Amino acid sequence: MVKLSSKGQKWLKGLHLCASACWVGGGAALILLYFLKSGVTDGAELYGINRAIHHVDTFLVVIPGAFGCLITGLAYSLFTGFGFFRHGWVILKWAVTLTAIVFGTVCLGPWEKAMMHISGVLGIDALHDAAYLHNEKMNFIWGLTQVAVLVGMVFVSVFKPWRNLRKTRE
Repeated sequence: MVKLSSKGQKWLKGLHLCASACWVGGGAALILLYFLKSGVTDGAELYGINRAIHHVDTFLVVIPGAFGCLITGLAYSLFTGFGFFRHGWVILKWAVTLTAIVFGTVCLGPWEKAMMHISGVLGIDALHDAAYLHNEKMNFIWGLTQVAVLVGMVFVSVFKPWRNLRKTRE
């Protein structure tokens, strides 16, 4: 198997860090945008906030960051000594990355898109709509949870617990 040079690994690490910053920072930005809704008195403004949330998530920051982490993580596992199953912390990062991407795709994204749609149709009355309020609550709680888990993964990357599983077994 081809291994990256030291310089190649540094480039890969830089790309991985940029992708991680986009994913975590974008998720944090989505949570902060939620708080802009508290003073909203106009339906167009509410829709604009929901649309901004959708675009930051889908096109600009979060999803590109998540897939950037996935791709650079794959390159790390294939082209460096980390591998896929050699270290417990790498296994955990793979499990969290894949789970977070699937959860974001299956739950967070549809909740967010529904909020944008409902606020576009109902305007300010969306703030009294049961479906809108449910989607908003789920998106806030689980989005905050996902960002917290992703921040935890940053520290797992730094401290690298469960270093080498093969050496532990021997």
